[in-house]
Amino acid sequence: MVTMNVIISAFELASELTGENPPVLLDVRWQLSLAKSAGEPPFDGRVEYEAGHIPGAVYVDLDRELASAPGAHGRHPLPDLAEFGAAMRRSGVSSGTPVVVYDGGQGWAAARAWWLLRWTGHPDVRVLDGGLPTWEGPLETSVPAPAEGDFEPAPAATGLLDADGAAALARSGLLLDARAGERYRGEVEPIDRVGGHIPGAVSAPTNENVGPDGRFLPAGELADRFKSLGASEGTEIGVYCGSGVSAAHQVLALAAAGIPAALYVGSWSEWSSDPSRPVAVGPDPQ
Repeated sequence: MVTMNVIISAFELASELTGENPPVLLDVRWQLSLAKSAGEPPFDGRVEYEAGHIPGAVYVDLDRELASAPGAHGRHPLPDLAEFGAAMRRSGVSSGTPVVVYDGGQGWAAARAWWLLRWTGHPDVRVLDGGLPTWEGPLETSVPAPAEGDFEPAPAATGLLDADGAAALARSGLLLDARAGERYRGEVEPIDRVGGHIPGAVSAPTNENVGPDGRFLPAGELADRFKSLGASEGTEIGVYCGSGVSAAHQVLALAAAGIPAALYVGSWSEWSSDPSRPVAVGPDPQ
């Protein structure tokens, strides 16, 4: 097992920010939630960012800059790559400068940014393990104006699945469903047209990759978990969720354990929107 350098602790980040080659910091606070009670406004990541962020961090809007508009390809389809590249350059991202991404602690949104940057060719991107709650340094409210970066997205030939590819991988390799178990089984479906899972997919809830503090389990424990789910040497692995956000966190966990995996970005929100696609229910993958 060869672990990958894809996460960073708050202690390590504080040290690197005072070093010779400090990373570009991206704040991607986001929640998949509406108002929690009558009269309460929906979560606004930019408002949270402006109330206090790690010094030097630039806010990135997941819905507008890390995805395109919802539609036939799901709730968070791939962004237009020219627009994504422009957003990253505005944020100060350059190919030769490390990037650290964080969110409010869940890790899903940060992982989506991590995956997009890695898939489009950035060589050095890490996620702050545990997110902002682990940061013990000062916060600032001023909005930085970073120098324009030079990052140009160059998508990889691998690492991305479409609906047909996900269906095939569920038969030929290992397709992991990162949603909560009750959604996988089809017992509840609060968002999409129908509940259940892609036939052949294995239930692997993302929240089982982290401890109570929101930090990732040690790499060895993650490797053991994925091995128990069917990951073995030479097995091609893919991950999906509701809309390609929490699944990115699972791809990150796999990478931390030294296991490469592809992301089905459209995920269940795309798959379930087409009545012609088969749906399995219950605990059995088939």
